[in-house]
Amino acid sequence: MADRNLHPETLALHAGWRADPSTGAVAPPIYQTTSYQFRDAEHAANLFSLKELGNIYTRLGNPTTAILEDRMTAIEGGAAALAVASGQAASAFAIQNLARSGDNIVSSTDLYGGTWNLFANTFRDLGIEVRFVDPADPEAFARATDDRTRAYYAETLPNPKLSVFPIAEVAAIGRRFGIPLIMDNTSAPLLCRPFDHGAAITVYSTTKFIGGHGTSIGGLIVDGGNFDWGAHPDRQPMLNTPDPSYHGAVWSEAAKPLGPIAYILRARVILLRDLGAALSPFNAFQILQGLETLPLRMPRHASNAEAVARFLSARSDVTRVIHPSLQTGVQRERADRYLKGGMGGLLGFELAGGMEAGRKFIDALQLFYHVANIGDARSLAIHPASTTHSQLSADEQASTGVSPGYVRLSVGLEHIDDILADLAQALDAAQ
Repeated sequence: MADRNLHPETLALHAGWRADPSTGAVAPPIYQTTSYQFRDAEHAANLFSLKELGNIYTRLGNPTTAILEDRMTAIEGGAAALAVASGQAASAFAIQNLARSGDNIVSSTDLYGGTWNLFANTFRDLGIEVRFVDPADPEAFARATDDRTRAYYAETLPNPKLSVFPIAEVAAIGRRFGIPLIMDNTSAPLLCRPFDHGAAITVYSTTKFIGGHGTSIGGLIVDGGNFDWGAHPDRQPMLNTPDPSYHGAVWSEAAKPLGPIAYILRARVILLRDLGAALSPFNAFQILQGLETLPLRMPRHASNAEAVARFLSARSDVTRVIHPSLQTGVQRERADRYLKGGMGGLLGFELAGGMEAGRKFIDALQLFYHVANIGDARSLAIHPASTTHSQLSADEQASTGVSPGYVRLSVGLEHIDDILADLAQALDAAQ
């Protein structure tokens, strides 16, 4: 099938796999193996020298994982993908594939707490500087750029601020400098297509909406194939100078016979090889099961979240509700421009009673699960200041949009009447 001519709903079921050629099995099999038999010595040598692509060792790639990679590549409209062990690994690899000690990236301040800590602390220890700027002003990315800036990074629908990032504006700024925009699209799969707006790379925690079932950790990096790495040799030395860890390969040249996949090829054969954050075949299979129903689930997540936003806005004990459907001005314009088919399943709000009321609310919930995750089919709630963002200072929490009384909801697929009833009784108990 010509994947690129098919709609996402169809690609989620068919891209990357049709049937097993030997058995006719329609469901993708779990290739629970570490290693693969080479045809002969020449075949093995060709695989290790990248003269041809194929299976060597499951730390580098696996047939089940490859189906997930191919399927998401087709859905995103990209060139290639790399599945990894977690969304956190995807974020780390996405930057480490371009930046080394002494380099820097420019990142939006509006980030998930775990990403902020990775960027502000762990990368600093590795010698990579992350410069945080307010995405409300896209030109802030240009002002923070210097000769050692290797990438821009942002979240499409940042958790917890939920202000949609100006993808096209910042991508255009980056391309003036030869800098790719990396978009974490975890909160908006299918709703947003970052490559259509100029982004070069997307990353996902497939643990979240893509899987949807809350059973399996995973991450994904997708290469849009739309950024000419060889055109910017000084700006992108990792891809344009000989790599001593792979026979002096210059990745922008070595990848040409294989397609516009220099970025993802290096991430696989260097970072995945050396750091080993491989996705297990079983988790890849589980995530594929979730991906098949993603086009059905995302609109329901979005419609339920909008109904919750309207409900909470009418409550006198709620001082603020954060959801794209309630935004105005430039924020709403960006939401309408970049999100199609719904404004996501995440929502935040603040109670008049502050932190203590927030804790009482969390403890009173009966339908919602109190867990550190988003994107499950079931509804979830958490108090970020004391959990997901607790390692951040008060100023850092404020920069990312977390206040002491902020509660985050990931609205699930239950009947909306049942969702609202649980929220109502918990709010009443928190007063």
